[in-house]
Amino acid sequence: MAGAIIENMSTKKLVILGVILLLFQVFAFMVGGLIAPSPKIAVHYLATKCVDTAKHRQETKWFMPWGPNKCDKIRSFDEATAKKIEANNIVFAVHIPLPNKQMSPWFQFFLAILQFDIAFKVYNQIEDGAMVTIDVGLAYRDDTVSEWTEMAHSFEQRKLSCNFTTAKTFENEGRYYECDLLPFMEVGSIAHKYYLLNIRLPVNERKKVNVGIGEIKDIRLVGIHQNVGFTKVWFAMKTFLTPSILIIMIWYWRRITLMSRPPVLLEKVIFALGISMTFINIPVEWFSFGFNWTWMPLFGDIRQGIFYSMLLSFWIIFCGEHLMETEFFEAEFMGGGQLQLLCVPIFKIFPECPTKKSQDQMERNRFSVYWKQVGPVIFGSFCLFIFDMYERGVQLTNPFYSIWASDVGTELAMAFIIVAGICACLYFLFLCFMVFQVFRNISGKRSSLPAMSKARHLHYEGLIFRFKFLMLVTLTCAAMTVIFFIISQVNEGHWHWGEHTVQVNSAFFTGIYGMWNLYVFAIMFLYAPSHERYGDEQSSGQCITGDAGANSGEDI
Repeated sequence: MAGAIIENMSTKKLVILGVILLLFQVFAFMVGGLIAPSPKIAVHYLATKCVDTAKHRQETKWFMPWGPNKCDKIRSFDEATAKKIEANNIVFAVHIPLPNKQMSPWFQFFLAILQFDIAFKVYNQIEDGAMVTIDVGLAYRDDTVSEWTEMAHSFEQRKLSCNFTTAKTFENEGRYYECDLLPFMEVGSIAHKYYLLNIRLPVNERKKVNVGIGEIKDIRLVGIHQNVGFTKVWFAMKTFLTPSILIIMIWYWRRITLMSRPPVLLEKVIFALGISMTFINIPVEWFSFGFNWTWMPLFGDIRQGIFYSMLLSFWIIFCGEHLMETEFFEAEFMGGGQLQLLCVPIFKIFPECPTKKSQDQMERNRFSVYWKQVGPVIFGSFCLFIFDMYERGVQLTNPFYSIWASDVGTELAMAFIIVAGICACLYFLFLCFMVFQVFRNISGKRSSLPAMSKARHLHYEGLIFRFKFLMLVTLTCAAMTVIFFIISQVNEGHWHWGEHTVQVNSAFFTGIYGMWNLYVFAIMFLYAPSHERYGDEQSSGQCITGDAGANSGEDI
């Protein structure tokens, strides 16, 4: 009967393996902490107020804030009033990036946050529930002399959420409201060097368009993109880890196929975990340098969602299979604590003995047994996928769309983030409960160990220690994953609800990513069939009973 490497490898070799993996884990954190800069960088832009002097508006006309073809500018709306320039003829122009700089595919994405500078006026205050209607166009070009090419155009509405902290009196006129940041635009691929935003605030008093929004003085943008240095480190890690996990996965499955029996559930789940890890590792982001794939953020979310689902499901099945196997061990030591039958060790994952108990064990070895535990994980992942598709899917055709733009969308998004965080915490507590059950069952079986010979007794004591240590590593990995998931959700949404944020260092990203790969690597290596147990015992499937078990223990 074949055993796993974790059972048959010497303690010295296991310690060496553990030290090597630990060094790699420390290195993963150090790469992010000492080499990679902050994951994201924010650049502030102030829109230039251009004047559209054309009597009949031209849809293809683009207004540049600076350069040889710069627009006719005004400094303030008071100047526009003095020159009798109507609000509909004012265009807010923003050139991305700032002068003498270029955008790069290394940025990976571009997220724009909108902020209005609104002055208080007694007779022009912001009404409750005021909505700003924005006529916005986005264009691009790859040099400084070519014509601008339209990329997107849309009419959007954003709800103002502003607060005036002082008394609303004539003495305080001119002071600015404190307004929340507004989601504005997200581009999933940076395929061009220069971008241009033209923003209009059309006014129509009869239709109540942009009425009751206060006196807007300026429009500011906060442009967020991935840091070039972090992108290079991230790409390097993915490029290195992809073949590493792929090789160990092929090696693992080859060992499984060499067995004389079909793979059991845990072996299949471990292989599926390796596939999901490889899927998220593949550095498809390199293609962003040659293709304008705006769906890359959506594809990245899908890959990460698949890995999360597989990892969380694996931990449930991993603990559940070991819990069942410890119960099976108890059944083998009935009858006054005497050793009657030794078909499986304390956490053997390859039950093959042709007994009724082993047949019951094989009945347990089915995925359907875990549908109550795995079902909620899959359902939750599907809900997050629908939520992500609802926003990022629409952004493929309209980069100005945001689910945070409406009250219903904001409440729905907030609810998803809060519920996801609560569910992640509940999942971790449930996993801790399963591990506690396994440890409790194992502690109850120790009374049976003295019935064995000394060699076999020591062997199983070592197996118990290895198993407990691996379960504690699993819990640590699960805890770090839950923390990473919650912080990622909060960090992604903080621009939408304002002041509260969580600053995440690059070391956290590279460390967690390295931890996932090292954990998957270790699981596939340790749970691969050991070559030391190949042979007649594997193919015969005979049970070891009585003194024969002791003799086998002495050999071990």
